[in-house]
Amino acid sequence: MSKTKQGDIRYLTGVGPKFEKRLNKLGINSLKDLFYYFPRTYEDRGDFKEIRFIRPAQEVSIQAEVLDKELIRRGKYKSIFKVTLSDGTDTVVCTWFNQAYLKDVFEKGDKYNLYGELNKESFFKYNKKEIVNPVYEKVEEDSPTIHTGRVVPIYSLTEGITQKRLRYIIYQAIKEHLKKMDDFLPAYIINKYDYIEIRKAILNMHFPQDRKIFIQARNRLAFQELFLFQIAMQKKKKSYQRQKGIQHSAVSDTINHLLQDLHFDLTEAQKNVWGQIKADMENIHPMQRLLQGDVGSGKTVIAVMSLIKTIENGYQGIMMAPTEILAEQHYIKIKKLLKNFNYNIELLIGGIKDSKKEKIMERIKNNEADLIIGTHALFQKDIDYSEIGLIVIDEQHRFGVEQRYELKQKGENPDLLVMTATPIPRSLALTLYGDLDLSIIDEMPPGRKPVITTWRTEKSRSKIYNFVKDKIEEGEQTYVVCPLIEPSDDLEAYSVTEIKEMLSNNYLSEFNIEALHGQLNNNEKNRIMSDFVDQKIDVLISTTVIEVGVDVKTANVMVIENAERFGLAQLHQLRGRVGRSESQAYCIMIANPKTEEAKKRLEVMTETNDGFRISEADLEIRGPGEFFGTKQHGVTDLKVADILKDRKILAKANKEANNLTNDKDWPKKHSDLSNKLKELEIII
Repeated sequence: MSKTKQGDIRYLTGVGPKFEKRLNKLGINSLKDLFYYFPRTYEDRGDFKEIRFIRPAQEVSIQAEVLDKELIRRGKYKSIFKVTLSDGTDTVVCTWFNQAYLKDVFEKGDKYNLYGELNKESFFKYNKKEIVNPVYEKVEEDSPTIHTGRVVPIYSLTEGITQKRLRYIIYQAIKEHLKKMDDFLPAYIINKYDYIEIRKAILNMHFPQDRKIFIQARNRLAFQELFLFQIAMQKKKKSYQRQKGIQHSAVSDTINHLLQDLHFDLTEAQKNVWGQIKADMENIHPMQRLLQGDVGSGKTVIAVMSLIKTIENGYQGIMMAPTEILAEQHYIKIKKLLKNFNYNIELLIGGIKDSKKEKIMERIKNNEADLIIGTHALFQKDIDYSEIGLIVIDEQHRFGVEQRYELKQKGENPDLLVMTATPIPRSLALTLYGDLDLSIIDEMPPGRKPVITTWRTEKSRSKIYNFVKDKIEEGEQTYVVCPLIEPSDDLEAYSVTEIKEMLSNNYLSEFNIEALHGQLNNNEKNRIMSDFVDQKIDVLISTTVIEVGVDVKTANVMVIENAERFGLAQLHQLRGRVGRSESQAYCIMIANPKTEEAKKRLEVMTETNDGFRISEADLEIRGPGEFFGTKQHGVTDLKVADILKDRKILAKANKEANNLTNDKDWPKKHSDLSNKLKELEIII
């Protein structure tokens, strides 16, 4: 396709300058965008019924000849236009309101395809078959129908664009320009999997001839998307595998020292993961590893062991968290874990005063800081690290792929350990983190009991807080989570301030209640968390700032107010704050869901504690785009592939991408494919 034709969609049949702007709102800026703007669903309008058999309450397709037409004027601007048609078995009247121009469209003797629903009142009250405002299309020899008489594409629209207009534009563009599109998939792959060629695939995604060829088209395009992304990931991975990194020495004595201080044994899963990380760090090439584990599975201990290894080898360790409160909590927890080690640990977050920040940055530059814990502030341009040996990134799904590599540029090929408490199905991890090796902690510490999770409506609030009262009197503490800090006129949900007032004045007035949220200053937040850990606070009312945080072994009850307002992964993360000891823990969700999706989330929470099953359900309910956020380049760009349903295709794409990129000369041998990757800008 020529460059001009690709870029200037205004010159396509049926577009023009005005309509071009409307297409731009749909993200259609070029001919390529138009070809890849696939339907959101389809309607089968190809199953023609004889008029004598059609009945109300069903969309039907008929083919009939115009017998008569009538235009009835009702004032200056109002009109009713009626057409009577017959297919030889019976007649039907089609009616349009205020569309007088149709009198010049329909002519006696012309044959039309029509799609619509019989009017119930006309049928039952007047014994007349009438369709109001049907989709219509004239049947002509050598001119295929695109709006009727076939499987018809239904597109997502914006203001000023109709299905009929967009369908026509796409059909004309395909008819006039698709033949110029080149196929960039290597011929050996097309032949191996018997894929149809690209032009046929795109045509049949928009206007499928039949179900069989539609499936072939979809499979070809799904493979194509996943294959391109996998090549990008494999290219990045192999690039790091070829680079020379830091070869850490063994520091078994120091690690054993830490394990003795812990007073508990690592689980077998933790030992296996540590073995993988240890081997990576002692290898000459940079480590690129994703550590995945459910809430409370013991990822932090593994991260600390890894950081000790780099510090003992004379390098600086970095740990980055997505929020200031999480960074602070990591700082407090890790300082406690390493209290018997002579390490200088610094906290670097945006909330620190400039004067203090300058001193911290000076210590980092002069190699006086062994471990630096912080947020995005860690990769500011004005920070000079001495020599980074290991970067640990917590809750990776909250960062874009580019961000982790931006931080890596601060050092000379340091090792990278990415952690997430959001359990991701293996197939999805392969797509999202194909440039990383995968380690999974799939075992919880011994003695942990599953958190008993229930869902109740607001009517049960009194019973719920009586239960909380009993538990506090038994020496346990409670989290209460709210979706808002302050009351809102726009949202029907309880806030931290409202619940604190309610509990202080009514249900739990005799207990010590505190509120924690993001608007408090750092000192106040730290004081409250410290008091809660020291059991000076009985009930901690909070927003989701406690979603990921410190272990409080005596906090075994969580109440989540307006639980319907939280996502499934978030509810699971919140629940992970309780059940950190051998005592039985409880999570009680108070909710009045108004949608099926919200009900489904709550039901899943009550059915399982398994993070992997929860993430699968979350993906099915919400889809990958919302699940991972728009920053995860590649996953939200998928137009055809479904990373849950297309696991077999993903496995093929991964295998073929790996085979291809093992050949260093592949960009020269497959120039069309190489150019396509550059065009899509997915080599990151």
